[in-house]
Amino acid sequence: MVSDIEISEEELQELEEELKKFEESKSHKAEQPKREKVEKEVKVYTKTPGLTRVSTGILELDEALEGGVPKGSWVAITGEPGTGKSILCIHFAWAGLKAGDPIVYVTTEAEFRDVVRQAKIFGMDFEQFNIYDISSSREPSETPSIVVIDIFGLLKIARQMSESISLDVESTRKRRFAALDIQTLTVAIHEAYKVLGVLKEGGKTPIKHVRLIIDSLSAFWADKPAMARKYSYELKIATHRENVTAYLVSQYAMTTKSTFGFGLEHIADGVIHLWMDDVETKKEVIRYMIIKKMRLTNHAKHAFRVEIVPGKGVVLTPVK
Repeated sequence: MVSDIEISEEELQELEEELKKFEESKSHKAEQPKREKVEKEVKVYTKTPGLTRVSTGILELDEALEGGVPKGSWVAITGEPGTGKSILCIHFAWAGLKAGDPIVYVTTEAEFRDVVRQAKIFGMDFEQFNIYDISSSREPSETPSIVVIDIFGLLKIARQMSESISLDVESTRKRRFAALDIQTLTVAIHEAYKVLGVLKEGGKTPIKHVRLIIDSLSAFWADKPAMARKYSYELKIATHRENVTAYLVSQYAMTTKSTFGFGLEHIADGVIHLWMDDVETKKEVIRYMIIKKMRLTNHAKHAFRVEIVPGKGVVLTPVK
Protein backbone atom coordinates (compact mmCIF):
# COMPACT_ATOMS: atom_id res chain seq x y z
CA MET A 1 0.00 0.00 0.00
CA VAL A 2 1.30 3.40 -0.96
CA SER A 3 0.97 6.02 1.79
CA ASP A 4 -0.84 9.21 0.89
CA ILE A 5 0.90 11.19 3.63
CA GLU A 6 2.79 14.10 2.13
CA ILE A 7 6.12 15.27 3.65
CA SER A 8 7.50 18.69 2.88
CA GLU A 9 11.15 19.26 1.98
CA GLU A 10 11.74 21.03 5.34
CA GLU A 11 10.25 18.12 7.32
CA LEU A 12 12.34 15.64 5.30
CA GLN A 13 15.51 17.61 6.03
CA GLU A 14 14.67 17.68 9.76
CA LEU A 15 14.12 13.90 9.77
CA GLU A 16 17.45 13.34 7.98
CA GLU A 17 19.25 15.50 10.54
CA GLU A 18 17.62 13.61 13.44
CA LEU A 19 18.60 10.28 11.84
CA LYS A 20 22.17 11.50 11.39
CA LYS A 21 22.38 12.54 15.06
CA PHE A 22 21.00 9.17 16.13
CA GLU A 23 23.55 7.27 14.03
CA GLU A 24 26.39 9.43 15.42
CA SER A 25 25.15 8.76 18.96
CA LYS A 26 25.16 4.98 18.36
CA SER A 27 28.62 5.15 16.83
CA HIS A 28 29.95 7.13 19.83
CA LYS A 29 28.54 4.60 22.29
CA ALA A 30 30.02 1.71 20.33
CA GLU A 31 33.44 3.34 20.38
CA GLN A 32 33.47 3.91 24.14
CA PRO A 33 34.76 0.46 25.22
CA LYS A 34 37.45 0.56 22.51
CA ARG A 35 38.59 4.00 23.63
CA GLU A 36 38.79 2.85 27.26
CA LYS A 37 40.84 -0.17 26.20
CA VAL A 38 43.33 1.97 24.32
CA GLU A 39 43.72 4.27 27.32
CA LYS A 40 44.55 1.27 29.53
CA GLU A 41 47.23 -0.11 27.19
CA VAL A 42 50.87 0.38 28.15
CA LYS A 43 52.52 3.19 26.22
CA VAL A 44 56.03 2.23 25.16
CA TYR A 45 57.34 5.78 25.35
CA THR A 46 56.20 8.93 27.14
CA LYS A 47 57.81 12.20 26.18
CA THR A 48 57.97 15.22 28.44
CA PRO A 49 60.03 18.36 27.77
CA GLY A 50 63.68 17.33 27.67
CA LEU A 51 62.96 13.79 28.89
CA THR A 52 61.86 10.52 27.29
CA ARG A 53 60.43 7.82 29.53
CA VAL A 54 60.71 4.13 28.69
CA SER A 55 57.85 1.78 29.60
CA THR A 56 58.42 -0.94 32.18
CA GLY A 57 55.73 -3.00 30.45
CA ILE A 58 53.55 -2.80 33.57
CA LEU A 59 50.82 -0.15 33.46
CA GLU A 60 50.61 0.48 37.21
CA LEU A 61 54.40 0.77 37.52
CA ASP A 62 54.58 3.21 34.60
CA GLU A 63 51.93 5.36 36.28
CA ALA A 64 53.91 5.26 39.55
CA LEU A 65 56.97 6.50 37.61
CA GLU A 66 55.27 9.45 35.86
CA GLY A 67 55.11 7.47 32.63
CA GLY A 68 58.09 5.13 32.89
CA VAL A 69 61.83 4.95 33.51
CA PRO A 70 63.86 7.93 32.24
CA LYS A 71 65.68 6.87 29.08
CA GLY A 72 69.31 5.99 29.74
CA SER A 73 68.73 5.01 33.37
CA TRP A 74 70.33 2.14 35.22
CA VAL A 75 67.66 0.51 37.35
CA ALA A 76 68.58 -1.99 40.09
CA ILE A 77 65.91 -4.65 40.67
CA THR A 78 66.57 -5.99 44.16
CA GLY A 79 65.02 -8.65 46.35
CA GLU A 80 65.22 -12.16 47.72
CA PRO A 81 64.48 -15.24 45.56
CA GLY A 82 60.87 -15.77 44.52
CA THR A 83 59.74 -12.14 44.73
CA GLY A 84 59.29 -11.59 40.96
CA LYS A 85 62.53 -9.90 39.85
CA SER A 86 62.96 -11.99 36.71
CA ILE A 87 59.32 -11.44 35.72
CA LEU A 88 59.89 -7.67 35.89
CA CYS A 89 62.75 -8.19 33.44
CA ILE A 90 60.49 -10.18 31.12
CA HIS A 91 57.93 -7.35 31.10
CA PHE A 92 60.67 -4.81 30.36
CA ALA A 93 62.02 -6.87 27.46
CA TRP A 94 58.54 -7.48 26.03
CA ALA A 95 57.70 -3.77 26.10
CA GLY A 96 60.97 -3.14 24.27
CA LEU A 97 60.21 -5.70 21.57
CA LYS A 98 56.82 -4.09 20.98
CA ALA A 99 58.51 -0.70 20.75
CA GLY A 100 61.09 -1.95 18.26
CA ASP A 101 63.99 -1.68 20.72
CA PRO A 102 66.84 -4.18 20.33
CA ILE A 103 67.29 -6.29 23.48
CA VAL A 104 70.50 -7.57 25.09
CA TYR A 105 69.43 -10.22 27.61
CA VAL A 106 72.14 -11.50 29.97
CA THR A 107 70.96 -14.46 32.03
CA THR A 108 73.17 -16.18 34.58
CA GLU A 109 70.37 -17.64 36.70
CA ALA A 110 68.58 -19.72 34.04
CA GLU A 111 68.79 -20.79 30.42
CA PHE A 112 67.05 -18.38 28.08
CA ARG A 113 64.70 -21.11 26.85
CA ASP A 114 63.30 -21.19 30.40
CA VAL A 115 62.82 -17.41 30.23
CA VAL A 116 60.91 -17.89 26.95
CA ARG A 117 58.70 -20.59 28.50
CA GLN A 118 57.92 -18.44 31.51
CA ALA A 119 57.11 -15.44 29.31
CA LYS A 120 54.60 -17.53 27.34
CA ILE A 121 52.72 -18.33 30.54
CA PHE A 122 52.17 -14.59 30.93
CA GLY A 123 51.05 -14.05 27.33
CA MET A 124 54.39 -12.79 26.00
CA ASP A 125 55.68 -14.82 23.06
CA PHE A 126 59.36 -13.98 22.55
CA GLU A 127 59.56 -16.55 19.75
CA GLN A 128 57.63 -14.17 17.49
CA PHE A 129 60.93 -12.31 17.26
CA ASN A 130 64.36 -13.27 15.95
CA ILE A 131 66.53 -14.48 18.85
CA TYR A 132 70.30 -14.99 18.55
CA ASP A 133 72.43 -16.71 21.19
CA ILE A 134 75.93 -15.26 21.33
CA SER A 135 77.32 -18.72 22.16
CA SER A 136 76.21 -19.99 18.75
CA SER A 137 78.90 -21.07 16.28
CA ARG A 138 76.89 -19.75 13.34
CA GLU A 139 76.50 -16.17 12.22
CA PRO A 140 72.98 -14.71 12.39
CA SER A 141 71.16 -14.95 9.06
CA GLU A 142 69.46 -11.62 9.74
CA THR A 143 69.66 -8.87 12.33
CA PRO A 144 68.05 -10.25 15.50
CA SER A 145 65.69 -8.48 17.88
CA ILE A 146 67.20 -10.17 20.94
CA VAL A 147 70.80 -11.17 21.62
CA VAL A 148 71.10 -13.66 24.47
CA ILE A 149 74.21 -13.85 26.65
CA ASP A 150 74.11 -16.83 29.01
CA ILE A 151 76.88 -18.59 30.92
CA PHE A 152 77.92 -20.47 27.76
CA GLY A 153 78.14 -17.24 25.80
CA LEU A 154 80.25 -15.67 28.55
CA LEU A 155 82.51 -18.72 28.54
CA LYS A 156 82.97 -18.41 24.77
CA ILE A 157 83.87 -14.71 25.06
CA ALA A 158 86.25 -15.43 27.97
CA ARG A 159 88.11 -18.01 25.87
CA GLN A 160 88.38 -15.63 22.93
CA MET A 161 89.73 -12.88 25.20
CA SER A 162 92.28 -15.23 26.76
CA GLU A 163 93.51 -16.44 23.38
CA SER A 164 93.76 -12.96 21.86
CA ILE A 165 96.04 -11.44 24.51
CA SER A 166 99.56 -10.86 23.15
CA LEU A 167 102.12 -10.87 25.93
CA ASP A 168 105.85 -10.37 25.98
CA VAL A 169 107.72 -13.38 24.55
CA GLU A 170 109.33 -13.94 27.93
CA SER A 171 105.93 -14.40 29.54
CA THR A 172 105.16 -18.02 30.17
CA ARG A 173 101.67 -17.54 31.43
CA LYS A 174 98.69 -15.85 29.77
CA ARG A 175 95.87 -14.28 31.66
CA ARG A 176 92.80 -16.48 31.71
CA PHE A 177 89.57 -14.54 31.75
CA ALA A 178 86.74 -16.08 33.73
CA ALA A 179 83.20 -16.35 32.39
CA LEU A 180 81.83 -14.51 35.43
CA ASP A 181 84.22 -11.57 35.11
CA ILE A 182 83.11 -7.95 34.64
CA GLN A 183 85.55 -7.45 31.76
CA THR A 184 84.16 -10.55 30.06
CA LEU A 185 80.62 -9.22 30.53
CA THR A 186 81.59 -5.82 29.11
CA VAL A 187 83.13 -7.38 25.99
CA ALA A 188 80.11 -9.67 25.56
CA ILE A 189 77.70 -6.72 25.71
CA HIS A 190 79.79 -4.81 23.16
CA GLU A 191 79.75 -7.89 20.91
CA ALA A 192 75.95 -8.05 21.27
CA TYR A 193 75.70 -4.43 20.12
CA LYS A 194 77.66 -5.36 17.00
CA VAL A 195 75.34 -8.28 16.26
CA LEU A 196 72.32 -5.99 16.71
CA GLY A 197 73.85 -3.53 14.24
CA VAL A 198 73.50 -0.56 16.60
CA LEU A 199 77.16 0.55 16.52
CA LYS A 200 78.91 2.70 13.99
CA GLU A 201 82.24 1.28 12.83
CA GLY A 202 84.75 1.72 15.63
CA GLY A 203 82.10 3.22 17.92
CA LYS A 204 81.03 2.15 21.41
CA THR A 205 77.79 4.11 21.80
CA PRO A 206 74.63 2.57 20.28
CA ILE A 207 73.01 4.79 17.66
CA LYS A 208 69.62 3.26 18.49
CA HIS A 209 67.97 2.83 21.88
CA VAL A 210 68.80 -0.56 23.42
CA ARG A 211 67.30 -2.30 26.45
CA LEU A 212 69.94 -4.12 28.50
CA ILE A 213 68.88 -6.76 31.04
CA ILE A 214 71.34 -8.49 33.37
CA ASP A 215 69.71 -11.18 35.51
CA SER A 216 71.62 -11.25 37.72
CA LEU A 217 74.70 -9.18 38.48
CA SER A 218 75.15 -10.91 41.83
CA ALA A 219 76.72 -13.88 40.02
CA PHE A 220 79.71 -11.71 39.07
CA TRP A 221 80.74 -11.11 42.67
CA ALA A 222 79.32 -14.18 44.40
CA ASP A 223 82.78 -15.26 45.59
CA LYS A 224 83.90 -11.73 46.49
CA PRO A 225 80.93 -9.57 47.53
CA ALA A 226 83.23 -6.89 48.98
CA MET A 227 84.21 -6.06 45.37
CA ALA A 228 80.61 -5.41 44.27
CA ARG A 229 80.87 -1.62 44.36
CA LYS A 230 84.14 -1.59 42.38
CA TYR A 231 82.76 -3.98 39.79
CA SER A 232 79.53 -1.98 39.52
CA TYR A 233 81.51 1.19 38.77
CA GLU A 234 83.65 -0.63 36.20
CA LEU A 235 80.58 -1.91 34.41
CA LYS A 236 78.85 1.47 34.45
CA ILE A 237 81.90 3.31 33.11
CA ALA A 238 82.28 0.75 30.32
CA THR A 239 78.65 0.33 29.25
CA HIS A 240 76.51 3.21 30.54
CA ARG A 241 75.27 5.21 27.55
CA GLU A 242 72.43 7.66 26.94
CA ASN A 243 70.87 5.26 24.45
CA VAL A 244 70.91 2.27 26.82
CA THR A 245 68.27 1.73 29.49
CA ALA A 246 69.20 -1.13 31.81
CA TYR A 247 67.60 -3.46 34.34
CA LEU A 248 70.22 -4.91 36.70
CA VAL A 249 69.02 -7.66 39.03
CA SER A 250 70.67 -8.01 42.43
CA GLN A 251 69.88 -10.73 44.93
CA TYR A 252 69.19 -10.01 48.59
CA ALA A 253 70.86 -12.28 51.11
CA MET A 254 68.30 -14.44 52.90
CA THR A 255 70.06 -14.05 56.26
CA THR A 256 70.79 -10.31 56.37
CA LYS A 257 67.92 -9.11 54.12
CA SER A 258 70.36 -6.71 52.45
CA THR A 259 71.85 -6.54 48.95
CA PHE A 260 74.24 -9.36 48.22
CA GLY A 261 77.28 -7.22 47.44
CA PHE A 262 77.40 -3.62 48.62
CA GLY A 263 77.41 -0.94 45.97
CA LEU A 264 74.99 -1.48 43.08
CA GLU A 265 72.15 0.51 44.66
CA HIS A 266 74.49 3.49 45.10
CA ILE A 267 75.46 3.77 41.44
CA ALA A 268 71.99 2.96 40.07
CA ASP A 269 69.71 5.76 38.88
CA GLY A 270 66.73 3.88 40.23
CA VAL A 271 66.02 1.07 42.69
CA ILE A 272 62.90 -1.10 42.59
CA HIS A 273 62.83 -3.39 45.60
CA LEU A 274 60.72 -6.53 46.07
CA TRP A 275 60.17 -8.60 49.19
CA MET A 276 57.70 -10.99 50.77
CA ASP A 277 56.18 -11.59 54.18
CA ASP A 278 57.72 -14.33 56.26
CA VAL A 279 56.13 -17.45 54.82
CA GLU A 280 56.55 -19.47 58.00
CA THR A 281 54.53 -16.88 59.94
CA LYS A 282 51.93 -16.05 57.28
CA LYS A 283 51.60 -19.58 55.89
CA GLU A 284 51.28 -18.08 52.39
CA VAL A 285 53.30 -16.15 49.82
CA ILE A 286 52.54 -12.42 49.94
CA ARG A 287 54.77 -10.27 47.75
CA TYR A 288 55.39 -6.51 47.76
CA MET A 289 57.23 -3.90 45.73
CA ILE A 290 58.37 -0.33 46.38
CA ILE A 291 60.27 2.23 44.30
CA LYS A 292 63.12 3.24 46.60
CA LYS A 293 64.50 5.83 44.20
CA MET A 294 64.28 7.00 40.58
CA ARG A 295 66.19 10.05 39.43
CA LEU A 296 64.32 12.77 37.52
CA THR A 297 61.05 11.30 38.77
CA ASN A 298 58.50 12.23 41.44
CA HIS A 299 57.67 8.57 41.90
CA ALA A 300 55.05 6.93 44.12
CA LYS A 301 56.26 6.59 47.70
CA HIS A 302 53.89 3.82 48.82
CA ALA A 303 54.33 0.08 48.45
CA PHE A 304 52.42 -2.18 46.05
CA ARG A 305 51.03 -5.64 46.61
CA VAL A 306 52.42 -7.89 43.85
CA GLU A 307 50.30 -10.60 42.26
CA ILE A 308 51.78 -12.86 39.57
CA VAL A 309 48.89 -13.86 37.33
CA PRO A 310 48.92 -16.38 34.44
CA GLY A 311 48.17 -14.64 31.14
CA LYS A 312 49.12 -11.24 32.59
CA GLY A 313 52.31 -11.42 34.62
CA VAL A 314 52.83 -8.85 37.36
CA VAL A 315 49.72 -7.02 38.59
CA LEU A 316 50.23 -4.26 41.19
CA THR A 317 47.78 -2.97 43.78
CA PRO A 318 48.71 0.10 45.90
CA VAL A 319 49.15 -0.48 49.63
CA LYS A 320 48.22 2.73 51.45
